[in-house]
Amino acid sequence: MAKFCLSCGAPLDNPDFKGPSDDYCKCCTDEKGNLKSREDVRHGIANWLKMWQDIDDETALRRADYYMKAMPAWAED
Repeated sequence: MAKFCLSCGAPLDNPDFKGPSDDYCKCCTDEKGNLKSREDVRHGIANWLKMWQDIDDETALRRADYYMKAMPAWAED
């Protein structure tokens, strides 16, 4: 069964995303495998969205917020 980052959804079986953590990709963690701050991850996801969509910063951040609510690491109770 494939495993995905609980913070952003990146495939952890892909060496480009695999880092020191078993639950989070290297983009969402520091060098020790600790989850980065919500704001750091939010900006990373927003930048990823902007790479393949023609959207401004505000729209990308709003979409990142929406996306993160569906991820286990950031889901609201």
